[in-house]
Amino acid sequence: MVKIVDRDGNPYKTMLDHQEPAEVQVAQAMEAAGIKPPPNIRIDGQLHRFPTKNRDDSGWYLIFPDQPIAGRFGCWRDQIDCVFRAEIGREYTVAEQMAVARRHNEARQRREEARQRKADVAADTVEKIWRDASHADPAHPYLARKGIKPSGARIGGDGRLVVPLYAQDGSLSSLQYISDTDKKYHPGGIVKGCLWQLGDPDGGVMFVAEGFATAATIHEVSQRPCAVAYSANNLPLVVEHLREKYGAQQEIVIVADNDASGVGKAVAEQASAKSGARIVMPPEEGDANDYHLAGGDLLGLLLPPIDNWLESYADFIAEPAPIRWHIKHWLQSDALVMIHGPSGGGKTFLVLDMVLAIAAAKPSWHGHKTRHCHVAYLAGEGHHGLRGRVKAWGQHHNVKNADIFVSKSGLDLNTPQGYAKTANALRSMQTPPGVVVVDTLHRFLAGDENSSVDAKTMLDACAAIMAEFRCTVILVHHTGVNAEAQHRARGSSAWRGALDIEISVVPGAVIEVIQRKSKDAEEAEPLYVQLQPVALPWTDEDGETVTSAVLVQAEKPAKAKKPSALENYVDYFQRAWWEGGGLVKDGKPYLDRDVLRAKFEAEGRSPGTIRNYLSKSNNGKMIGTLIGARLIVETGSDGWSIINAEWAGKLIDEKENG
Repeated sequence: MVKIVDRDGNPYKTMLDHQEPAEVQVAQAMEAAGIKPPPNIRIDGQLHRFPTKNRDDSGWYLIFPDQPIAGRFGCWRDQIDCVFRAEIGREYTVAEQMAVARRHNEARQRREEARQRKADVAADTVEKIWRDASHADPAHPYLARKGIKPSGARIGGDGRLVVPLYAQDGSLSSLQYISDTDKKYHPGGIVKGCLWQLGDPDGGVMFVAEGFATAATIHEVSQRPCAVAYSANNLPLVVEHLREKYGAQQEIVIVADNDASGVGKAVAEQASAKSGARIVMPPEEGDANDYHLAGGDLLGLLLPPIDNWLESYADFIAEPAPIRWHIKHWLQSDALVMIHGPSGGGKTFLVLDMVLAIAAAKPSWHGHKTRHCHVAYLAGEGHHGLRGRVKAWGQHHNVKNADIFVSKSGLDLNTPQGYAKTANALRSMQTPPGVVVVDTLHRFLAGDENSSVDAKTMLDACAAIMAEFRCTVILVHHTGVNAEAQHRARGSSAWRGALDIEISVVPGAVIEVIQRKSKDAEEAEPLYVQLQPVALPWTDEDGETVTSAVLVQAEKPAKAKKPSALENYVDYFQRAWWEGGGLVKDGKPYLDRDVLRAKFEAEGRSPGTIRNYLSKSNNGKMIGTLIGARLIVETGSDGWSIINAEWAGKLIDEKENG
C-alpha cells in the first residue's frame, strides 16, 4: 500500500506494486488523489509544474531521487497536497522513515518558496491589470447570457471579463478571466481562501455563493450583500473567514449549487457545520442563476416571508392556551426542563423512567397520565450502563419496543458544529422528537457552566431545538458540592432563570423527587421511588448474570422526631460518663466535674458557655436541666450521680455485661 495522505491527513488508498518503477508509482498515486499525471515524471529533486485542467499549469510535484525515494505532489487550484514515498516491498526502517520525513518537509518548504515567489510576481501583475482594466459593458456576452449586471466586473485588453480575488487581509491576490466559454485564474496567483464581496454587510442577511454569476444574481435579486467564493473547495474557508470577521450575530446564508455530483451540497454542509451558517439550495439541478433564469422564485428561496410575528391583544387571547403535558404535572410540552441531583443519586434512572414511559406509550407514569411521543436521548457518557438500564426497564415493564433513539457519543451542543450535527440528526428522524434529553449537561457544554455567557450559548442552542422541533428539552445536571447546594443545580444562576420546570432528585434508600419550579402550573407533590434490582438475560465474561435496576414507587419515609433539649443533654451526659471511665459511686453512675469540663474544653467551648452548662440553677443549661428533671443530683462539689432508677440501671447493666 502506497503511503500517501492528503492535506487533512486522510490516506489515499491505492495498491502499488513495489516492482514498478518509482515514476509509475508516483503516477498511480496522483491518479488515486484525483490528479491527472503528466506524460513524463522526472525524479530529480526539482519542482515541476504541469497542467491539470485547461492548461492552467496548477499541478506540481517534487520527488527526490536518492533512497528512499520520497517527495510531494498536488494541485494548487484544487488545494491538493499529498506526501509520497515509494513502496519497496518491506517495512521502512526507523532511519529510512526519518529520511522520508525530512524529504517531505524539504519538499514542502521548496514548494512554498516557489509558490510564494510566483504569487508575489502575480500580485504585482494583477494589480496593474486590474487598475488598467475598464468597467465592463452590460452587453458583454457572458453577462448577457447570465442575465446579470457587471456588479463591478471589468474588461481586460483581450475582451474577457475580469473579476478580482481578494486575500483575507484585503489585498488583491489574483484575478479570474471569464469568457463566454471558460474561466481561468491568473497564473501563479493565490486563490485559496480568497473572495470578493458584492455589497457591504449591514447586520442583515449575508449570502455566500460559489461563482461570480451566481453571486451577482443573488445580490441583484435580494439587494443583499453576497460573497463570491469562486469554487466549492474554497467555500468552507470563505465562510469561516466571514464568521470570524463579522461575528456570531451576522446571519450568513450559503447558497449551494444543486449539482448532480452532490459536491455543492456536501461542501455547503461542511462549511455550515464549522460556522453555523444556514443553507439554501435550488430545488432543481443547477445553481441560483440557472434557477432564476428558468423562472424560479429565487427571492422567495433566499428570503422566505416571515409569518405574522406580532399579535394584537384580541388575537393573542382569542384562543385558549391550556398547558399540554407529556407527563401530567411533571413533564410539560414545549418546555425547558432540568433534572438535577448528586452523582450516583439516581437522576438518570428517573429520566429514563419518564421518557421510556412516554416513548413506549405507557398510559401513566406513577399515577400521572402520559402522552406518547418520540424521544431523542443525547447520551454523553456511560453507554454500557445505560444500555443495561434501558434493557432492565423494558424487561420489567414487558415492553418490546419504544420510540426512543440514543446518540452514540457526546458533543459540544453550544458550538456551530455540534448544533448542526445534532439538528441534522434530529431532522433525519422519520417522526420529529417530542422530547430531547441532554444527559449530562457538562458533557454537551463547551465552556464553563459557571459562566453566564457560556450558559447563554447552551440555552440558545436548546431554544433553537425547541423552536424547530416544537419539543421539550430535558437537561440532566449535577448539584453543587457543598451541603447547602445539594438541592440546586450546579453553576450559573442563568440556568434556573431559563427553566420552565426544575426537578431535584434527593438520594437515599427511598429517593425523593421534588419539583422545585413549575413556571406555568402549580408545583407537583413530591414523588417517592426506590431502585429495584433486575437480573438481565446477559452474562459477563465470567459467565455471571448481569444486573441493573428500575425505579418503582415507594412509600414516603417517616421522618425521625427531632430530639428535645432534655434528650440531647441525657445523651451528652451519658457519653461523657462512658469517656470518663464509667465510674460508679454508692451503686449509682457517677460523672466527675473535671471530666465533663475537659470534654467541653476539648470541643472549643468558651469559659462562659462552660460555666452556663455546669451551673445547677434552674435557668442553667445541661446540669441545671438534668437536676430539674430529677435525673441527677450533685454529689459534693466534685460531680454528679444519676438517680433515675431506669437510666442508672441500664448503664450499670451495660457496664457489667459489656
